[in-house]
Amino acid sequence: MKDAAETHLSIDQFEALRLCDSEGLDQTEAGEQMGVSRGTIQRLLYSGRKQLVDALINNHALIVNLKDNEDENVSMHSYKRKRGNRRNSV
Repeated sequence: MKDAAETHLSIDQFEALRLCDSEGLDQTEAGEQMGVSRGTIQRLLYSGRKQLVDALINNHALIVNLKDNEDENVSMHSYKRKRGNRRNSV
């Protein structure tokens, strides 16, 4: 797959998809786990699903950015935040 086009998912998109689509959490519960709002989860799911479908339809390699410094596609949120510390996190 060296010559295949790539579609990138940020770690936040991947985690939102994992929590909601694989673990079965609702958007509010996923937001609490990730330390972000339900609206942010909704946005991550929308963009992540869109990129996932694009990769499948166009036969692109799907790349999940697992490190914040890997790609500019990684968003400002981090699922590693501790619960209840959302307001004080950067």
